[in-house]
Amino acid sequence: MSTRFDPRTLPGGRRLPADVDFDPEVADPVEPRIAGRAMVVVVSDRGGGEADTIGPLVTELLEEEGFLVGGVVGVAAEDAEVRKALETAVVGGFDFVVTIGGTGVGPRDITPEVTEEILDQRLPGIAEAVRSSGLTAGAVDSIVSRGLVGVSGSTVVANLAPSRAAIRDGMATLCPLVSYVVAQLSDLDEL
Repeated sequence: MSTRFDPRTLPGGRRLPADVDFDPEVADPVEPRIAGRAMVVVVSDRGGGEADTIGPLVTELLEEEGFLVGGVVGVAAEDAEVRKALETAVVGGFDFVVTIGGTGVGPRDITPEVTEEILDQRLPGIAEAVRSSGLTAGAVDSIVSRGLVGVSGSTVVANLAPSRAAIRDGMATLCPLVSYVVAQLSDLDEL
């Protein structure tokens, strides 16, 4: 039995009254809100495999918030590799670049230091909000993360810890705040 979509059917099984003029061919589709263009940088000592597993999760979370994801890049936890990826995102005109990994206290956790070097302005309140929500969610690596959030040129840069819990919680906290900052930066571009 095939079920055909009836555009006159409303949620809950109710139907539009017959006297209501409705032509689905003429109805304007709802345009999705675009929050901006985003890039994901996965920083890891384990090779490119983490980009393949973490990248789709972050991409999905960004797209749910209206961002168009222009790429997922996996880089080694080395100054030059991380810097090159961040600078590529900034020069490429991305509105938002989120790094995943390299935010802890280990000797190879260098993402915050490299990020600090490219930032024009820090947004410490957003970074603290991510840590605070991580505490509530029980994401230990989020709580001890040294991740930064700031602006480089007209690109918002944010560092997140690599656990799935830290990513999910961090993105839920970050995205509305980053959307607000991106909108402010876009208004400045129009002046």
